[in-house]
Amino acid sequence: MKSSDLFAVAKTLMPGGVSSPVRAIRPYPFYTARGSGSQITTVDGPSLIDCCMAYGPLILGHAHPQIRRAIEAQLKSGWLYGTPSPLEPAYAQMITGDHKGMEMIRFVSSGSEATMASIRLARGYTGKQDIVKIEGGFHGAHDGVLVKAGSGATTLGVADSAGIPADIVAHTRQVAYNDPDALESVLAAHADVAALIIEPVLGNIGPVLPDDDYLPAIREITRAHDVLLIFDEVISGYRLAIGGAQALYGVQPDLTTLGKIIGGGLPIGAFGGRRDIMELVAPQGPVYQAGTFSGNPLSLTAGIATIEWLHSHRTIYHDLDEKTRALEESLDGRSNNGSFVRLGSMFKWFFRREPPKNYREVKECDTAAFNRFWRRMLDTGIFLPPSQFETNFLSAAHSDQDLSTITQAYAQCLSE
Repeated sequence: MKSSDLFAVAKTLMPGGVSSPVRAIRPYPFYTARGSGSQITTVDGPSLIDCCMAYGPLILGHAHPQIRRAIEAQLKSGWLYGTPSPLEPAYAQMITGDHKGMEMIRFVSSGSEATMASIRLARGYTGKQDIVKIEGGFHGAHDGVLVKAGSGATTLGVADSAGIPADIVAHTRQVAYNDPDALESVLAAHADVAALIIEPVLGNIGPVLPDDDYLPAIREITRAHDVLLIFDEVISGYRLAIGGAQALYGVQPDLTTLGKIIGGGLPIGAFGGRRDIMELVAPQGPVYQAGTFSGNPLSLTAGIATIEWLHSHRTIYHDLDEKTRALEESLDGRSNNGSFVRLGSMFKWFFRREPPKNYREVKECDTAAFNRFWRRMLDTGIFLPPSQFETNFLSAAHSDQDLSTITQAYAQCLSE
């Protein structure tokens, strides 16, 4: 069946015909038959160079042989036990060893679950009820963080979805990214804030990068107000460096959430941090968290294989940074169309003259121009995330020839 036929059936069985809203490409999404290396092949025939990489997890590319072999070996021993397995302490030791200050960790099944549990834990530890998040920061699809951007830091939050009780989002306040003074003002005015949860690099609308002094400043401010700092590194964890953005920028949070790359392409999430905080998680403490698929042996196996590969190929971070740097340099002189932002293997062309520094500036982008550009890139054989507000990714599987093709496509499609 062709993609159009599959979508026609899917629309009758699934809301919008998709399992996640971002996949709802008009007039219909293409359906992927297989992925290998840097490319995906659609059911309609064409192969596309993939710069979406499943929205970040596939830092080694599609169907990496080392990950596949690890999964195949684990399948012979089973794929769900409902009991602890030796993989859990082994992987916990690896991840905590890569993150300074992360003394304990709990594995869960998704990034959304990790952020939800970390917020509950922060409230349980501090005895406070409110949280602060960053405008435009995405922390999953649970009630307390689905708050409409722009609803104001000093007013009650407004739900960004139907079905969320007003008294839940009333405990969530927002401040602009790269504005430490706004955070200081909110924390000074509201004593019942348990935590600030933040993507250290805004990945879900970006990348939008922190100013040089921003992350150190919010660390000082939260500490001064006895507020926990949660770094949501579901996207940036192991994407920017071993140890994530906190290692890259030298700022240590109290709690960290992880996902995507640590599952090697399979579903996973994790949260961890200081021992005195994490010891409050059940069964050791009173903050309840549980899940049938937590610590799933297949996900742990794929994750361990991925992180082992990254440890033995550390130059990959430099290599990927050089590739996005080359793409950036090839686009010099096109600033009349927009601005190019990159950090390591994360990159984006924003249809806004200056690189955005926060959500409100991102929203100034010309989304109609992006949509035309995205369609032209797809027609040339390059798959980018289908939104101005999603980060593009490169992987270890992207070759120099891939980069040359991507570079030429950018030049052509931006000129058009």
